[in-house]
Amino acid sequence: MMTNLFSMFDPSTNFFNLSLNWISSIVGIMLIPCMYWIMPNRFSWLWFKILSTLHKEFKTLLGVMSHKGSTFIFINLFSMIMLNNFMGLFPYIFTSTSHMTLTLSLALPLWLSFMLYGWINHTNHMFAHLVPQGTPNILMPFMVCIETISNFIRPGTLAIRLAANMIAGHLLLTLLGSTGSSLNLMLINILLITQIALLTLESAVAIIQSYVFAVLSTLYSSEIN
Repeated sequence: MMTNLFSMFDPSTNFFNLSLNWISSIVGIMLIPCMYWIMPNRFSWLWFKILSTLHKEFKTLLGVMSHKGSTFIFINLFSMIMLNNFMGLFPYIFTSTSHMTLTLSLALPLWLSFMLYGWINHTNHMFAHLVPQGTPNILMPFMVCIETISNFIRPGTLAIRLAANMIAGHLLLTLLGSTGSSLNLMLINILLITQIALLTLESAVAIIQSYVFAVLSTLYSSEIN
């Protein structure tokens, strides 16, 4: 029985003071060369179909004024987060996306680059975003404060949303799994069915959260143009 449920998220495995848990985050790099020399199969066809669909959707969100190739940033972001989310579903593999270290490292540079580019190149447009259209004059100072605060907390909300969803599902699976030793055969069968259903739900959450992170980043990017 674990003394602390959150201890399973600790990156404690190390070798010569080098943390080995984070290696799971770069396993996806090993899969990239395979796309170039393995014969086309159903998996590669399905993956390229997903990427082309995402490219069209992100292109629509970014608008006609977007730079060429800008969608690939968000497609790569989606692919990386989804791979790390799925890696965390396997036993004894560290869930890197459950840590703010990774999620904030993804969200903060993106948001900061959008803000710097927007304020330097489209200053008037960024000022106009602080006051929604149709706001009464008396409410304008309050709306500027509210919009500024909501803008500053965007990277935090992106990072916390992803980390919290990953932690919540894993904690629920761990809590239910830890009760198995004290149950009879009938309840263990029910527990197994529940665990399989939760694992299926976590697989869906892994895809949805990576999609939400990429889409929100795309929307934040489209506001600066």
